This record gives sequence, C-alpha cells and structure tokens, in this order.
Amino acid sequence: MSEPSTELPATPSSAPQPPDSAAAEAAAAPPPIGSTPRPMLGASISARPSFVFFGAVAALSLVADVTSKAWAEIELTKRTMLDPSVVLIKNHLTFTLAYNKGGAWGLLQNASEAVRRPFFLAVSLLAIAFIVSLYGRLAPGQRALKWGLPLVLGGALGNLSDRITRSSVIDFIDYRAEWIESMNALIARGAKGWSVTDHWPTFNVADISICIGVGLMAVDMITSRRRPPSEATPAGSGEPPAPTATEPVLPLSDAPSGPPQTS
Repeated sequence: MSEPSTELPATPSSAPQPPDSAAAEAAAAPPPIGSTPRPMLGASISARPSFVFFGAVAALSLVADVTSKAWAEIELTKRTMLDPSVVLIKNHLTFTLAYNKGGAWGLLQNASEAVRRPFFLAVSLLAIAFIVSLYGRLAPGQRALKWGLPLVLGGALGNLSDRITRSSVIDFIDYRAEWIESMNALIARGAKGWSVTDHWPTFNVADISICIGVGLMAVDMITSRRRPPSEATPAGSGEPPAPTATEPVLPLSDAPSGPPQTS
C-alpha cells in the first residue's frame, strides 16, 4: 500500500488584482476639499440670454419707431401753417413734424452731405456691431443689459433707416417745461452763447428707446460692482467661481486619495 500524500494543495500567494487598479482608485477618490464642479456645457448654453429675445425686443422697438414716424409724416403734413401741431398737453407736449439732418442736438447739422451721411452711417454700423457682440457675452445675471442692448439696437436701426431713405431723421415729439429753462440758464453761466429756452430738442420713438437702453446700461455698470462673482462670470467661459472663505482649498497632495489600503 502506498502512503498517503502529505502534500497540501497549492494556494495562491495573493488574491488576483483587477487589471487597472490604479485607475479604479483614482475614479473612486473624492474631489479635493473646496473644489467646485464645472457646469455642464448644455446648462451654460441654456443660461445665456437668448438671441430670440434680443431680436424680438429690437424688432418691437424698430416697428414702434417706423410706424409712429409714418403716422407723423402722413398726419402732420396735412396741417396748416396756422395750426401745425397736435396739442396733447397745452404749453408742454405737442406733436410737430421736423426733419433733422444732423445728430443729437443738431450735431453736424450744417455739414455737407458728403461728410454728414458717411459719418452717421459708419457710426451706426459700428454701434450695431458692438451691441450684437456685447449681447453674446452677457452673463445670466445681467438683466438690465438683457433689455437695454436690444432697445438701443432697435432705436439705432430706426434712425439709420431714415438716414438711408431720406438723408434726415423724422422728429415729431415736442416738449417744453420750466425745468428745461432752468437747466439751460445754469449751463449758460459757464458756456457763452448758450441759448436759454424752455424747449427740449424735438425727438422720436427711436430716441426714447436709445435713452432707456443707455439708462439700463448705466444701471448694469452700477449693480455689477455688487454682483457675486458667480453671477459676474459670463456663462460658458469655463472659469469656475472663486471658492468662498469657508471652503479652504487644499493642495492635491494633502487631499484624500481614496479608501485606506489594508495589508
């Protein structure tokens, strides 16, 4: 009879390791303390102000200006020299048709057509390009600029269309007030030759849109200083918001790299 074998079955010296244990440990490791995950690309794009909204507000401003000018030119040309205006508020607000070949407050009013028309066309096109490019870089929190920029664009397009078709801008809103006379009297103290009058230069709907838009741009400049960094960073710029003081950022070497290993 043969003696029973005293050899024990071979046991593996260690358990099999996964093929890529280092990658698995790195994936399981928690992010460093104080780090902020970057926003998803889709969320950044959806948070940006929409160009559909931009075009809609600008189009409404343009249509309001063009239709009001058409009404003024048709109705006010029918009136006689003895009664040229439509009185809304006596001694304060009337509709009186006027054609302005220059800019605001009669800028370049007496300049030649060869200088005046190319100048205003170039300025208008540059302003439109600037407005469109600036709107594309707005942050989600810039609500004032979201409304202000399309209003300025609509007004600029309204006056630009007049300069292209008529070489002058139609103005018809005529306003007078005592505070205007007081303001002009104050300016006249420091500016020789300044005329003191209670009459504000005649304007139109496009000028109103531009003034409101510029006012909203000024509001954005003031409020942007108080806006949190997370709202001031433009959407989609790829820059995460700055960590707060209560969330200290540790070096990568000090951050936990995963669960402790056992021997």
